[in-house]
Amino acid sequence: MGVVEGVAGRPLTMLGVGVVRTPADAELGQRLVAVEQGIERWLDEYRPECVAVERVFSQHNVRTVMGTAQASAVAMLCAARRGIPVALHTPSEVKAAVTGSGRADKAQVGAMVTRLLRLDAPPKPADAADALALAICHIWRAPAQNRLQQAVALHTSKGRTG
Repeated sequence: MGVVEGVAGRPLTMLGVGVVRTPADAELGQRLVAVEQGIERWLDEYRPECVAVERVFSQHNVRTVMGTAQASAVAMLCAARRGIPVALHTPSEVKAAVTGSGRADKAQVGAMVTRLLRLDAPPKPADAADALALAICHIWRAPAQNRLQQAVALHTSKGRTG
């Protein structure tokens, strides 16, 4: 979980970073409840305007994909329940946004997050740095995505009336 404040073109500020942990030996349903409770605590504390979630993509390890997809769905559900908009970004979009390369490794992402947020050291574990990178990506990409959506909507509505 990572909370970043700011707007594109201005210095960004990290407000919070952490990881919601669940017992590896717990039953899946209980782990998902623990994830939900952790996300709800973060939403209560930080009251974000938007929630950015990693878009799950096909990996070789189906088990990892399923776990990520389930946790992502819980985050989307928690945000939707509160009326908070949700944005999805692929890992390669996030890497490209913060490092300039969609193939950057975890160390490169961590180094850039550290630099962009003016931190003393990269956030640990790497998943925490990834969450901050996702937030940075969304802050930087959201204005362009909103303009694109507005243009498509305008073009579509003109086509229907014209």
